[in-house]
Amino acid sequence: MRAIGGVAILAVIGWRVGTGPFLDGLRGLDLRSIVLAVVITCATTSACAYRWQVIARGLGVGFRLSWAIAEYYRSQFLNTLLPGGIVGDVYRGVGHGRAVGSISRGLRAVAWERTAGQIVQLGLTGSVLAVLSSPARSALPVILACTAVVVLAMAGTVRFAPRTGMSRSAHAWRVAASDMRHGLLARGAWPAITVASLVGVVGHVSVFVIAARAVGVAAPLRVLIPLALLVLVAASLPTNIGGWGPREGAAAWSFAGAGLGAGHGVASATAFGVLMVIATLPGAIVVAATVRRRHAASGSASPIERGPHRALRH
Repeated sequence: MRAIGGVAILAVIGWRVGTGPFLDGLRGLDLRSIVLAVVITCATTSACAYRWQVIARGLGVGFRLSWAIAEYYRSQFLNTLLPGGIVGDVYRGVGHGRAVGSISRGLRAVAWERTAGQIVQLGLTGSVLAVLSSPARSALPVILACTAVVVLAMAGTVRFAPRTGMSRSAHAWRVAASDMRHGLLARGAWPAITVASLVGVVGHVSVFVIAARAVGVAAPLRVLIPLALLVLVAASLPTNIGGWGPREGAAAWSFAGAGLGAGHGVASATAFGVLMVIATLPGAIVVAATVRRRHAASGSASPIERGPHRALRH
């Protein structure tokens, strides 16, 4: 159903603006924009992998940063190819969980890592929309409401989690509260998580600006940056096909509202999507290496099960 939603959005966009903007997004890319996107994505991937490492360490299942960067590249590559945009993250969490003997903690570390990134992204988007007099400011109440709901839900979980009780819900509440206290809100964790998340958001915004410039959008940064942040928030919605769908829809709507034209928005989002696929290609190398090691192992433990054990800090 999520894939169908992404297809429906793309079909509506194609019906309204035609295929021209999609083709413009492909034609506008050059070697300079590709190289810049690859370099910036390397920095953002490293920052996000570090965020994952910090949270996993707080949950007692830490690992080496070098291993985390390789796994993060693979998850991003899979997310850009498969429907939903989260398959790579699920694979990353399951593989880590099998390695440490707790799939639950492996998946929770990834879930909290993604949640922390989304909170910082929403907070930064709301701050930029509040400070800059952007045509996209009309979206500010929705962004602030979403941020408040997430923050209040997390605060309520930590504050009111039941200390006793044997039911599944009581246990889930206690686990979530413990994860947030030790993985996200610990004194030495939350500043590092915040900084890493800011690096990630700024990096993605920079790649979007590069994509917009490549397709001929000459709007000043004070106009383009808020639009890029809104598009990135929409891109995080799981109703997509490898990231495609809501991203292009939000770009068409926000660019049209800013007077830049829906076609330019679709072209910018298309160029951004292609740049992200290219920039995450190192993940394909990790996938290929994993498959080759599995075939070579022939009956021994899989590389996902073996690799992290050497990097875990017990």
